[in-house]
Amino acid sequence: MDNNSHEGPLTLGVDCGGGGIKATVLDASSFQIAPALREPVPYPLPPSKLLSLVAGMAKQLPTFDRITLGMPGMIRHGIVVHTPHYICRSGPRTKPVPELMSQWQDFDMQGALSKKLDVPALVLNDAEVAASGIVTGQGLEFFMTLGTGLGTALVDRGVLSPHLEISHAPMRWGLTFDDVLGEHERRRLGDSAWSRRVLRAIELLYPVIRWDTIYIGGGNASRIVPTVRERLPEANFVSNAAGMSSGVRAWSLSGR
Repeated sequence: MDNNSHEGPLTLGVDCGGGGIKATVLDASSFQIAPALREPVPYPLPPSKLLSLVAGMAKQLPTFDRITLGMPGMIRHGIVVHTPHYICRSGPRTKPVPELMSQWQDFDMQGALSKKLDVPALVLNDAEVAASGIVTGQGLEFFMTLGTGLGTALVDRGVLSPHLEISHAPMRWGLTFDDVLGEHERRRLGDSAWSRRVLRAIELLYPVIRWDTIYIGGGNASRIVPTVRERLPEANFVSNAAGMSSGVRAWSLSGR
């Protein structure tokens, strides 16, 4: 494909989830100029393996000028403070591996990625990347994703706020939001009961955040049943493709 026909800079957008990694190349208007690739997450997953996997996917796509990567966990200035899935032996909710925990803690993913691919890199929490392409820049906007677990992002007047791992906060019965709303619980409970839990989570979070606008995305957003959606008239449901397609706008919202 002729990259000269697309307005630059061209951005490699990578969305890293608990089960799969998706990547594509976007022009300056966030238009996808190549078919998206998807690879399953290979566990166990040290940082070096994730870097090699992303580099391998990049070789299959058109050339690009920079990369935006979203991944689960607490990411601060491109450094992994904590990631919940990639420290586990066989995937989400399996036993953490001490060696992986030490490898991931304080790992400079942004610096390593930039060095690996020889382009500027931006690494954020995956929900923050997804939110970047959705928000309007008006007021306080809260974005939540429902998938393997709960992801959240907060944007104040078009600026990403410091990331809070709301998913790890206690929700009920000594369990976290992640424990109560994750895919494992949706499968166990069924969509109707799980949807009522999502509604309860929103009711609990609103007094703490008092957002002006709320967006709900992620692979399981479509699983929320109509009876619960009717009780969320102000919620905006968004496409699950936002994790990749938001890679362009994430640069401006993060001040880069």
